[in-house]
Amino acid sequence: MLGVFGRFPRVSRLWGGSQDSYFGCRSRRCSYPTSTTEVANVTADLDTRCGELYASGDELLPEGSVGSDGAAAFAPSQEQFESLIGFLDGTDAAGLSHAELEERLDRDGRELLRRLLADHLALRAVREKRLEQVVGDEGVRRARVESGHARALETVFGTVSVERLAYRAPGLGNLHPADAILNLPVERHSHGLRKLAAVEAARGSFQDAVEAIERSTGQQLGHRQVQELAQLAAVDFEDFYAARRPKRSKPEQLLVLSADGKGIVMRPDALRTQTATRRVRAGPKPKTRLAGSEKLNCKRMAEIGAVYDATPALRTAADILARDDSHEPAPGPVAANKWLCASIVKDTGTVIKHVFQEADRRDPKRRRTWVALVDGNNHQIQRIRSEAKARGVEVTIVVDFIHVLEYLWTAASCLFPTLNPAEWVHLQATRVLEGHASKVAGTIRRTATNRRLDPASRKLADDAANYLTSKAPYLDYPTALANGWPIATGIIEGACRHLVKDRLDITGARWGLAGAEAILKLRAIKANGDFDQYWDYHLAQERHHVHEARYLDHVVPNVT
Repeated sequence: MLGVFGRFPRVSRLWGGSQDSYFGCRSRRCSYPTSTTEVANVTADLDTRCGELYASGDELLPEGSVGSDGAAAFAPSQEQFESLIGFLDGTDAAGLSHAELEERLDRDGRELLRRLLADHLALRAVREKRLEQVVGDEGVRRARVESGHARALETVFGTVSVERLAYRAPGLGNLHPADAILNLPVERHSHGLRKLAAVEAARGSFQDAVEAIERSTGQQLGHRQVQELAQLAAVDFEDFYAARRPKRSKPEQLLVLSADGKGIVMRPDALRTQTATRRVRAGPKPKTRLAGSEKLNCKRMAEIGAVYDATPALRTAADILARDDSHEPAPGPVAANKWLCASIVKDTGTVIKHVFQEADRRDPKRRRTWVALVDGNNHQIQRIRSEAKARGVEVTIVVDFIHVLEYLWTAASCLFPTLNPAEWVHLQATRVLEGHASKVAGTIRRTATNRRLDPASRKLADDAANYLTSKAPYLDYPTALANGWPIATGIIEGACRHLVKDRLDITGARWGLAGAEAILKLRAIKANGDFDQYWDYHLAQERHHVHEARYLDHVVPNVT
């Protein structure tokens, strides 16, 4: 049996019990989801009576309200509070240091908060009204009502029990309107723990996240549970940004798009087919620690996309490559309102499509100048051109000048192995900035020929010349500098380092698809500064697709 979301093969770890006991008669198989819109009709029937036979008539509740308010509803909380007061007022506390007092109050105070929450939930259960009619999304009325249906909820304070009325009909899953009011999650762990898992798992290793959650809440979650909670937290990334409307910028501001790829070491089952085939051909299983060459057939490329605004800043070649310190270079364009996205599951074309969608949201009337910065990857260039053509938007593609410099230095090391070629590189780089990339390519080839280098010795020089020739249409630096456009991919390079290398490339890490995808998205949301807004949206989506979607017309009856 698949888990509720179909994506976690060991989902029972997250629920803390058998799946059959929780999902009863309405469990459904789902495909791999990317948002909560794909988990509609998921049952929230996580109660202790779900596995029982259909209720007999004498178990039904009478009409009207259930129980009474209960005068001593908060008696357990009051008892815990008085215990704390008694401790602080007694001789045992008088001799403690402030650190010992903090530790004791942290533990016992958390228990007080747990009891307060548990007492409040118990009082809500007592006050819950019996409804005349509850109709599910399939149009069938649940005519039988049972009390005593309870489920456990692991919260940031500890475990509490949630008791509520169950509305039942033969052959259909139970409905609990009170669950929708509370917006209870499908899994055992609360949204507070899910949020902590998302924040901590995106920040450091899963083991660090486990320890951080225990330090802040006292709750012990397993490595697998933290990973699965983080995956749940990230499912609304695309929907959130599709619905979000970013601030409009001034027409004179540049709209800059960029994309790049970064490899992530994956588990064998998460590699693409071609990479896995090469891995098999490469030989035996690698050691625990992988050297750089050993990672060659162990990585899967993640695609990173960026969109940002920039105020044009006019410059010249001398501002880029100053000959001496006496020249004060003009400042370049400064990035603002940076937005990032990333995926290890989706291909380059899909990520670039998301980049264009964000650009469309920023400039729907096409009033601004669109510039795409790339490192020279032909596939990325093709996808950018194809997407721009499909949308009818003019995008100027500029190849990163830093990559050009790297090729020039490589050519210089090939042509002048015993000399310091800094002056030669400076001269050729200046010529490229002045718009003579093809002529520089010819200079490299002639120099290699004049030095009578054999094909093997001149290979790096020929590679540099071929790069300049093939990328010449995207090396129009005179136009870019005169219009104040950026010519370096520092933003996307920094994004690759921040989103991927700083977290997913930690020592010994090998990733599965779902875990890597979730962490990439969560880190992108944090980098974009949208986490708080995203979390509100995520909880609203949870309420709708886990609860509201199960009722007729998506309206949950009021039981308060």
